[in-house]
Amino acid sequence: MAYQALYRVWRPQAFIDVVGQEHVTQTLQNALLQQKISHAYLFSGPRGTGKTSAAKILAKAINCERAPVSEPCNECAACRGITNGTIPDVLEFDAASNSRVEEMRDVLEKVKFAPTAVNYKVYIIDEVHMLSISAFNALLKTLEEPPKHVIFILATTEPHKIPLTIISRCQRFDFRRITAASIVKRMKLIVDETGVVCDEDALKMIARAAEGGMRDALSLLDQAISYSQDRVTVEDALTVTGSVSQGFLNKLSSSFQEKDVASGLEALEELLFHGKDPTRFIEDLILFYRDMLLYKTAPNLEESLERVMLDDEFRRMAEATPTGQIYQFIEFLNKTQQEMRWTNHPRIFLEVAIVKLCQMENIEKEAAQPSNVDHLLSRIEQLENELEQLKTSGITVTSQDAAPQQQKPAQRVSRKGFQPAVGKINEVLKVATKNDLNQIKGKWGEMLANLIKSHAALLNDAEPVAASADALIIKFKHEMICQMATDRKDFQEAITGALQKLTGKRFLFLGVPEEQWGAIRESFLNSQHGEEGEVSETSKKEEEPHISEAKKLFGAEFVEVIE
Repeated sequence: MAYQALYRVWRPQAFIDVVGQEHVTQTLQNALLQQKISHAYLFSGPRGTGKTSAAKILAKAINCERAPVSEPCNECAACRGITNGTIPDVLEFDAASNSRVEEMRDVLEKVKFAPTAVNYKVYIIDEVHMLSISAFNALLKTLEEPPKHVIFILATTEPHKIPLTIISRCQRFDFRRITAASIVKRMKLIVDETGVVCDEDALKMIARAAEGGMRDALSLLDQAISYSQDRVTVEDALTVTGSVSQGFLNKLSSSFQEKDVASGLEALEELLFHGKDPTRFIEDLILFYRDMLLYKTAPNLEESLERVMLDDEFRRMAEATPTGQIYQFIEFLNKTQQEMRWTNHPRIFLEVAIVKLCQMENIEKEAAQPSNVDHLLSRIEQLENELEQLKTSGITVTSQDAAPQQQKPAQRVSRKGFQPAVGKINEVLKVATKNDLNQIKGKWGEMLANLIKSHAALLNDAEPVAASADALIIKFKHEMICQMATDRKDFQEAITGALQKLTGKRFLFLGVPEEQWGAIRESFLNSQHGEEGEVSETSKKEEEPHISEAKKLFGAEFVEVIE
């Protein structure tokens, strides 16, 4: 007899052999023992999880000569005939190749006839979602009230394509993806029975590549056995599944950690030389960092790891990689994977991704360093404590010594708070355009990367809100940071210089606190609406918000408007 694939030889012949679907098999076994058999069942779930096998086992158990039983005996004439497909009363119908209404009617016409060899006629309709609407309509009435000797078992991988009128007439059982541990356990049994020598790590690799399908796992195992010589090794499993070895992933992760672009590109070149698929590789890399994140946050959940083996190299790499950096890597790799789906040159995207990952800064390290604001606040608190200690010691500070100390904070933050240049901001808003703002926003991230850390720290909670051809308004979340940014000439020069390199234009920098930006913008919009009415040029200028604000601050008698 010709060679048969492993998944055919080891197809389940009893409910106990259906791996990972105990919630289904237990329910069906109880129904068999209590003789509460429904007239229609719907088995739905991913491919290779045992839907059709469970349907045939149910057909055998119903018609077994020893019924009622929870398992078919597989020894009586009825069980052997159903297994061999020689009993015409159990019909396995493929809806994918027989989807027309005429073919469904031919089947339904024979439903009314009594079974000839067993007690029940069982119709197993595989891939039932492929039936046409007319075929579903033809099935509907028979499915609702079939003869007492007929049972329908529908199997599908896409239950959402089946009409609700069909689903409501069936008992539905949802088959789940089989866990990698269950697949490995089943494969161990098979290789032990067949006498094949196989590494356990190779079986784990195959189980993870099968993505929850037992049939896929056995097909890959069959391939690996054929490819190997005397023993199925991890390298054989990697070759068959197209996956990347963990040693390679560890090497690449080390390149990212050490910022070694050359080493990363050399490793990628070696990968592509061996014929690995770029899209499959980036998926493996995402799963690698996903497992690393799970290992760092929940080291006891070893079963949840999908891609990696917990060897010493991986543990060392996980300890050396901060959690914040793992978040960055996963997010960036996910975006790259989406972009690679729509390109004819995935290799280029992959090479660019490797370079960027090697150059990516660690946000966790930056977060660990105290920002300028925190440093200033701690310094102020320290000075206040020292001043309090001097007072308690009875030491008084003379007015000559105190004056400079009082003047300095007064210059930074007045009682009225920081006052932005409202007039200049309004002038920018008059000529600001969305295109200019989008141009700045498009280069914002690259500009931040080019700044030194002390300058970039001032822009952590800032964003551009308006721009013209030669000016830029930046909104700061904190008033103190806005004051610092506008007072520091070196910061302004760094911002304008960095933008000039990226856009070719030199922008005037204007800062505004977030809490004042809304009022300034609203005042500007109101003044613009006012200009549409019939008012004189002089009245417009008198109603400008920065003039009224100046009068409020300093008094109307001290304000002089110069044309």
